[in-house]
Amino acid sequence: MAEESAPRKTEWPELVFVKYSIAAAIIEKENPDVEAVKILSGTPRILNFDINRVWVDINVEEVVVKKPKVG
Repeated sequence: MAEESAPRKTEWPELVFVKYSIAAAIIEKENPDVEAVKILSGTPRILNFDINRVWVDINVEEVVVKKPKVG
């Protein structure tokens, strides 16, 4: 009988106000299927949904300003 794995984490509200480098490491550790992608908040982005991407909105000081989530 195959073992079912727990669902992967898809949102990280606890990372708002955390430095990007720390947030990216946590995101990729907690869900190895995704890549954290840094983006300056307010900058245009690709609008396609990608289950292997987590947009991490940062400010100019590289602090997370919005809840990172898969997409």
